[in-house]
This record gives sequence, structure tokens and C-alpha cells, in this order.
Amino acid sequence: MIRERIEELRRQLDYHNHKYYVENAPEISDFEFDAMMHELQRLEAEHPEYADPTSPTMRVGSDLCAEFQTVRHRYPMLSLGNTYSTDELHEFIERIEREVGPTEYVCELKFDGTAISLTYEHGRLTQAVTRGDGVAGDDVTANVRTIRSVPLRLRGEGWPELFEIRGEILMPYASFDRLNAEREANGEQLFANPRNAAAGTLKQQASSVVARRGLDCTLYQLAGDRLPFTNHWGSLQKAREWGFKVSEHMRICRNTEEVDAFIAHWDEARRSLPFPTDGVVIKVNDFAMRRRLGFTAKAPKWAVAYKFKAEQALTRLESVSFQVGRTGAITPVANLDPVLLAGTTVRRATLHNAEQMAQLDIRPGDMVYVEKGGEIIPKITGVELAERPADSRPFEYITCCPVCHTPLVRYEGEAKHYCPNQSGCRPQIIGRILHFIRRKALDIEGLGEETVELLYDNGLLHDISDLYDLKAEQLAPLPRLGEKSAENIIRSIRRSTEVPFRRVLFGLGIRFVGETTAKYLADHFRSLEAVMQASREELVEADEVGGKIADAILEYFADAENRRIIERLRRAGLQFETATRELASEALAGRSFVVSGRFSRSREEMKELIEQHGGRNLSAVSGNVDFLVAGEKMGPEKRKKAEKLGVRILSEEEFLKMLETGADPQEEVPAAETHSAVPAQQASGESAADRPDPRQGELF
Repeated sequence: MIRERIEELRRQLDYHNHKYYVENAPEISDFEFDAMMHELQRLEAEHPEYADPTSPTMRVGSDLCAEFQTVRHRYPMLSLGNTYSTDELHEFIERIEREVGPTEYVCELKFDGTAISLTYEHGRLTQAVTRGDGVAGDDVTANVRTIRSVPLRLRGEGWPELFEIRGEILMPYASFDRLNAEREANGEQLFANPRNAAAGTLKQQASSVVARRGLDCTLYQLAGDRLPFTNHWGSLQKAREWGFKVSEHMRICRNTEEVDAFIAHWDEARRSLPFPTDGVVIKVNDFAMRRRLGFTAKAPKWAVAYKFKAEQALTRLESVSFQVGRTGAITPVANLDPVLLAGTTVRRATLHNAEQMAQLDIRPGDMVYVEKGGEIIPKITGVELAERPADSRPFEYITCCPVCHTPLVRYEGEAKHYCPNQSGCRPQIIGRILHFIRRKALDIEGLGEETVELLYDNGLLHDISDLYDLKAEQLAPLPRLGEKSAENIIRSIRRSTEVPFRRVLFGLGIRFVGETTAKYLADHFRSLEAVMQASREELVEADEVGGKIADAILEYFADAENRRIIERLRRAGLQFETATRELASEALAGRSFVVSGRFSRSREEMKELIEQHGGRNLSAVSGNVDFLVAGEKMGPEKRKKAEKLGVRILSEEEFLKMLETGADPQEEVPAAETHSAVPAQQASGESAADRPDPRQGELF
């Protein structure tokens, strides 16, 4: 009897949740809904044997902290080509019709949120993963369960046993305004726009926080191996029947004129929408035509996003303030009379540098034109000189750091001014710590910007090496922490000593040394000691390291304070050497490769195979490259350059054969039998259009 009542309450709550949050057609009052929810919560608490992860009570969230696991996407989540030009859009349509003939297009609004992929097995939500780098993302299932427009169990029938559906997590304007009002009242930093607020909310450690922030989710693409559909429109209509929130603002267009009319309508009508949108996505409807059109390395050839031109507003420049970055770079910021722009209230805009300000001749008190570049970052594009006050005077750029008052410097060939006081300037120190703990560096969890500032202001952090002297009992009494958070932070700091050397090198924050350059330096020199001892001439021998980067490295290690910090990090046990790994073979020893195109495995896996067998990966085709491993859809320019330079071009099949034998497969057969770089399936007569595309339905 109890179990039947629990199931009935779950069914009723799912039904009314869908009517309210998806169909916008509620049938009962909030009081009645809450009464059923409270009864279900009570029964589930009394009878834990009937627990179900898809129960409506899961939408309330938990106060327990979650650590996000990285999950590899079953199907890559690709990017989408953008255009702001109707001429380019028309060229896209003309190219499509040259290749596949007249076709239908599905025009959809381009939502301005954060991408998500939802996995359903046997009609139940089992996993929600962020886009990440397109190959792998974060598992945020617990947080997504709290979003009421995401079905935990599907309705209707006919859904595949296993499939993914992709879309966008949004923060409606109403939720955004309410959240920022709360943060302002609490003295917290405001979110810049709904997109940032949605992304930040989705990565909250406690799902109960996510549940309170009013996120929404709109789905627009199915992915799976055996989807029972022939076109995109039909797949989405079916998804709507299953309970997914699919946009009502879609249309099938059959020619350029209809596409243009759809865009023109929404360029104006978008201002009345309750959520942010920044363009229109145009997709070929028919799946068979999509397979014929294929993909580039980064995006589908059968879809494009038309971005709306930036909205512009006129407002008064009240004052100019200055921000100091982790490298000491000074960025001027315009403080504006609040103005509504692209759905959000803009109060600040970047002014870039002294040269940009002089070029605009911008002065406090001016009426200025503000727009959002790509609908995200506000910028000032001009001054309304007709409204300039008569007593206006040219703006004088600052000469000293606004925080530590050290005289600024400007390096040759650079537009920005810098504060050289690296060891005594608060925002630089905090910025370097935040860079050090970021995910792609030491990946220390639980230490956001506010917590780092708190630790700095309480004398617990002066530089990155102080992290390794922290104790849980020092952190627990601080505001917003507590014993559990303190223990989690210390545990994450300890784990960071296992992070590989290339990420440690990146985390040091050496000017111009990004993630890729750090990897090349680590591969080339193998240890931090070798990097520190290297001359300028030796540094530039490493891939991707030019004179400018070499000079920055030399300057960093010449600083006694930096050397002191490094010594403390060494004593803390950080990885300062590239671990020697056992090679699978030396079949590729002494040979360098560039990998390009699409393969039966990911390109990262291809590169890993090269390194496992003693080879070396390079980023671009040049005279230093021995082989170009060419997959499907490789760019023609790269092939031309390889042929011009005499670089050998291998298919995936030939590359794998080379791993086995160590010999160049093209030298093993007479010239008349040499394989082309076309994959074996195509060479045998089977066209790409004849094969099912495993990436059908990817995220765009």
C-alpha cells in the first residue's frame, strides 16, 4: 500500500511538474503541489527501501558537496561555425545546394547558456555532462536533476533504450535579476550576464544551491547509434512527446528568403523573450544529406550559426577605474550610468589600454556608445561629441599602480602598462594563486576567488608555496568554510603533489607560457632544473618557444623571490620532472608526426600512440615533420603544404601498420601500389554517405 502511494505521488508530481515548467499550463495551485511533495518526502524518508534516483524529490537537491568527475563523451560535442554576414549565410546555403540539391533547413534560436548532454537509459536520466573541451566534460548529474524542465523519467513510448539529447542550460532573465539582487544585498560580486550565472550555478558543489537558482533547460539535438528518425524536425517533435522541453520557436525553411525572414523576425522579437539568445542556427533537416555533407575537424558542414549584430546603447561615462591582473597588466574599465543592453543591465565596460582610450578621446562625463561584442562583453565603440560638456578636458592616464602605487612601466612593443611590483601587489599575488589552483594547472578544489582573498587577508597565503603549509584547523574557523570544507581543501592540496610536471610548469604563471607551451617545454627539457639552467639559445630550441617567451622564462627564474617559492614547492613534493614512462616500442623513435582529420579513434588517442611508440608530436606541418597522418575531412591546405615540403602522408591504416613494423609502409610496395591517404573504407569503394555517421546528432 505504501509503495503504491509513493508511486502515485511520483506520477502525479511528474505530470504537474511538466505542465508547469514545460507546457506553462499549470492545473493545480503551488499549495497543492507542495503538499504532495511534502507527503512524498515523508514517505521516502520513512521507507528508504523504495528510494529512486528519478523521484521528483531529487529536484530539491542536497547540501552535501560533490566533486565533479570527468567523463568522456560517447559522441564528441563539436563547435558550430559562426557568421555575422547574410552574404556568408547565403554562400553557405548555395554550397549546401550545390552538393546535395534543394533541401529543407530547420531554423532555431541560438540559446545563450551553457551546453549540456543528457543520457537516458530505459527512459530514465542516468547522466548529465557538460561540454568541457568537446571530448570530455564534467558529470553534473546531481545538479541537473534539480532543474524542473529536465525529465527524470520519460513520458509516452518509442524512445530508444539508450540515447543522448543535447541542449542548453539557461538562466531566464527573471532568475538572473533575482539572483543578482540577492548577491548585491549580501555584498557578493554580481554575475556579469545570464550565461555566466548559468555556468557558475551548474558547477556549484551543493545541488541544493542549484535547485534554488531557477535554471531552465531547452533541448535541440538527439545523439545515438540507432535513432529511429530520418530528419531533425521529426526527432525533435518526438522528443517533445517524451517530455523534453523543445523550443516552440523553430521553423522549417525551404529557401534563402524564408531563412532571411526568420532571422529578420527574431532580430527584433528576441527582445521580448524571457531568456537570452544571440542568433539563429540553420541546420540541414535530412540526416542522409547531413552524412553526405560531413564534418570539418571542428564543426559540421551542414549547420551554421548566424549571430545577431551587437545591440548598441547610449549612456554616460561616470568615471574610469583600473584593474590589475596577475601579470601586473593594467586594464582601464569604464563605469557607466546603468543601461539595458541585450537583456542585461550594463554598468561597466572594458577600455582595453591607454592607446584605445586616446584613439576614442574618451573622457569622464561623455555620452558614449556601448555595445556587446558577441553579445557578451560590453565595450565602448564611440563618443557622442555633440553632447560633450564645454569644460571637458582630455583624460590623463595613470602613472602609478592603483593598488600598491608603484610607478607603472610599459614594455617595448606592448600596448598595456604594467605594475612591476610582483611580490607586493595584492591583485597580482591573488591572481597568481588563482591561476596556480585552476583546473588545468594544479586542480585544487574548494578554493574559489573569495576563499583565496579570505586566506590572503587573514595572513595565511602570501604566495603559491604557502598552500602546502595550510592546515585544516586554520581554515575551519574562517567564514563560509567549516571543518568539512577545510578537510576537503587540504585533501585536494595534497593530491596536487601528484599533478604531472607540465601542469606544474603551467601553474607557475610564467608570462606567455600557456598550457601548450608548458607541455612542449616539459617534453623538451624533462625537468624544471633543466628549464631553469637553460640559456636563451637552448630555450628557443623547444617547440613553440620563440625569443619573446624565452626572455620571459629567463626573467622569471632570475627573480630571487620566484626561486625561493620554487624551492618551497620542491620541498612540498611537487612533480618537477617528467615521469619516465615505459614505451610500448621504439617503432617511431626519432620520427615526428602531425595528426590531422578524423579517425576511428580520437586524435588525442592517435597522438598518445605516437608518444607510446617513441615518436614526437608536432602542431603544424613544416620542414621538421616526417609524417602527416591524414584522416577523413583533413583540410586541403595542410595536404598541399605537406606535398610541397615532401612530408610523407599516411592513412590511418598505414600508420597502424607502421606501429607494428617500424618501417615506412609506403616504401614496402612498388610506386604503382602506394596507398593514398584516403581511409581504407573509401578506397574500397564505400563512400562516406553509405556509412552511418557515428557522430549523427552531435551538439551544435
